[in-house]
Amino acid sequence: MDLEGGIYANSIKRESWRTVLTLAYQSLGVVYGDLSISPLYVYKSTFAEDIEHSETNEEIFGVLSFVFWTLTLIPLLKYVFIVLRADDNGEGGTFALYSLLCRHARVGLLPNGQIADEELSAYKKTDGICCEHGSGSGETAVGDRVAAAVWLKMLMEKHRVLRQLLLVLALIGTCMVIGDGVLTPSLSVFSAVSGLELSMSKEQHKYVEVPIACLILICLFGVQHFGTHRVGFLFAPIVTTWLLCISMIGIYNIFYWNPQIYHALSPYYMYKFLKKTRRQGWMSLGGILLCITGSEAMFADLGHFSQLSIQIAFTSMVYPALILAYMGQAAYLSQHHIIESDYRIGFYVSVPEKLRWPVLAIAILAAVVGSQAVISATFSIIKQCSALGCFPRVKIVHTSSRFCGQIYIPDINWILMLLCLAVTTGFRDTKRLGNASGLAIITVMLVTTCLMFLVIILCWCCSIFMSICFIIFFGTIEALYFSAALIKFREGAWVPIAFSFIFMIIMYVWHYGTLEKYEFDFQNKVSINWLLNLGPNLGIVRVPGIGLVHSELVSGIPAIFSHFVTNLPAFHQVLVFLCIKSVPVPHVRQQERFLVGRVGPRECRIYRCIVRYGYHDIPKDDIEFEEDLVCRIAAFIKSDNSAEPYRPSEENYEKMAMVDSGICLCEKAEEENGERVESVDLPGPSKAREIRSPGILMNKKKVSFVLPKSPKLDSSAREELRELMEAREAGMAFITGNSYMKAKSGSSLVKKLAIALYDFLRRNSRGPCYAMSMPHATNLEVGMVYLV
Repeated sequence: MDLEGGIYANSIKRESWRTVLTLAYQSLGVVYGDLSISPLYVYKSTFAEDIEHSETNEEIFGVLSFVFWTLTLIPLLKYVFIVLRADDNGEGGTFALYSLLCRHARVGLLPNGQIADEELSAYKKTDGICCEHGSGSGETAVGDRVAAAVWLKMLMEKHRVLRQLLLVLALIGTCMVIGDGVLTPSLSVFSAVSGLELSMSKEQHKYVEVPIACLILICLFGVQHFGTHRVGFLFAPIVTTWLLCISMIGIYNIFYWNPQIYHALSPYYMYKFLKKTRRQGWMSLGGILLCITGSEAMFADLGHFSQLSIQIAFTSMVYPALILAYMGQAAYLSQHHIIESDYRIGFYVSVPEKLRWPVLAIAILAAVVGSQAVISATFSIIKQCSALGCFPRVKIVHTSSRFCGQIYIPDINWILMLLCLAVTTGFRDTKRLGNASGLAIITVMLVTTCLMFLVIILCWCCSIFMSICFIIFFGTIEALYFSAALIKFREGAWVPIAFSFIFMIIMYVWHYGTLEKYEFDFQNKVSINWLLNLGPNLGIVRVPGIGLVHSELVSGIPAIFSHFVTNLPAFHQVLVFLCIKSVPVPHVRQQERFLVGRVGPRECRIYRCIVRYGYHDIPKDDIEFEEDLVCRIAAFIKSDNSAEPYRPSEENYEKMAMVDSGICLCEKAEEENGERVESVDLPGPSKAREIRSPGILMNKKKVSFVLPKSPKLDSSAREELRELMEAREAGMAFITGNSYMKAKSGSSLVKKLAIALYDFLRRNSRGPCYAMSMPHATNLEVGMVYLV
């Protein structure tokens, strides 16, 4: 999710202070919307039936001490100063850490990886921020760190079980993020609306809060298709106003009710709190951990802003405002233990009565902004999972032509809305919503800690001792909160577990089915000799046009093509085996996207093209993609000057080349009264040239392509280019496979169920042609049964 200016985070290497401060201000509305509204429900969730009412302030001081040190150690120390440095080419999040590990050690399970992918500029490995070369004992220490990294790398590459566990760990974190996308909007909006309880009776607000919260949620999800860029300019002012508001109220409560509240920041009060409350105090930690709701967004939204801007925004604005807000609430509660015989301890009770209605309005707007951040993050992570083969293909709508991060997924949007309404109407209170949300939050943080343990060793080349200290220190804190959240399984914590279990099954089954399908394609691919022997003697004819045969294979002839030719003995004048795949990097540069090579000798006019996208890249539309593809093949023909005879017995019969730019083909517009030829130059293969799709043509015109004159082309290359242009004028057809997956006889029941579920998901999700934006009129599907 981006706002205007956020795109500069990846393009400006040395940012000016003005740019940094602008990004820091914009990040308040995008990154910190969820974290900033946590004062609405932390104290209310903490004291909800877990801690016995007392006339003393030890419980209140203990909770404040826990909140202060939790905010200091987790968001400030862990995320701001450590985790933000583990970016993947400027991108953050659970899958960014996973892709970073996949590049430093071959632990990824994507089947169509190539050595050529490691030559991508975005694939480059970091030198390790902790590896400082020196002399003497320093060189020995660096050698030990490298040896530890090599040992761990070999261990993980050797054992497939470890690679599977790493994938499952990343999927668990991803599923919990999706679950948080359901729970956080419900908790935030319901907590903001709960301020109405102070102006009406207890019976009345029960019947008013839920409908109002549901109405706000319906409106929130109903406007998602417009995109955040239309209302995004309001996000930062709303959150800034909210932070200033809670800061001022906090300062007022501190000085008016209890100026000595700062003593509670001492960690000694945490000890006194646990000593006095014991089991009830430990269970109340599930409410305290809600104070760090949204901390993961600092890392997940790193690609939209710069590291420095996020650090400045948190340390200078968010962190002080939250501390003042919690201190102010504690100061007020320390002087008001019992309120009208009802221990109502929410946020609004500490707000001066004259300001409650304005604060309520600001709180609802801030809750909507915070919910928007979580919803957009859910869209983003599902797009990443889908690109890396871990989630069924879904329709992805890019709501902004300027910022690629702003996406909308209709199917997921309505599913999230229904789930949000279900948990809101089912729970009807912040206690159980807080229990559910707390477990999802802390699970994601535990997954991040475990992945960071591997990043510190493999990517940063730090010592094992340092990585062990990291996981013990932060893992112990998070495990304590995790146990407190898990103990409330029956009181709402089962919800994120149920959501994660369902999404986990879907994601793992899809990944398993994708691997099985690729394995079948790989084992049943056709030899190149079979293709070369196809000719007129066998009744095979070549028809005008370009045929694009889509396949997941990066080498060999897919079985769907032999199935196609067997039933329809003809294929196109120019044949291209097209593989569109995702690589574990956020973005692939345009000049590095295409790999082009020949299949067979030159006179066969058969090519292979591999198009590589990062998990944050946007596929081109059909017209632009077609022209770009044809021009890349033309550039390959121009640069391919090898005169070596073709040897079908060679193992590496396909030599792929990365084509930097295409040839701009000339357009000849024929009119009734004459002919007009537009001449353009033929650029060299190293010069980038953007090609534009042709404009709307009148009925009296028809477009054809002519070969520009160039003395550098030999006769065979010129003839090959001429045939390519003639084929492009004749039209382009996309040949894709429509597979039906079935388990082999004798397979286990689990495998049969997994394959059946995968086939059901595949038939009800987007096909491969959607990823390339193929027009349906030119798409030809070849049905085939896969027995796996």
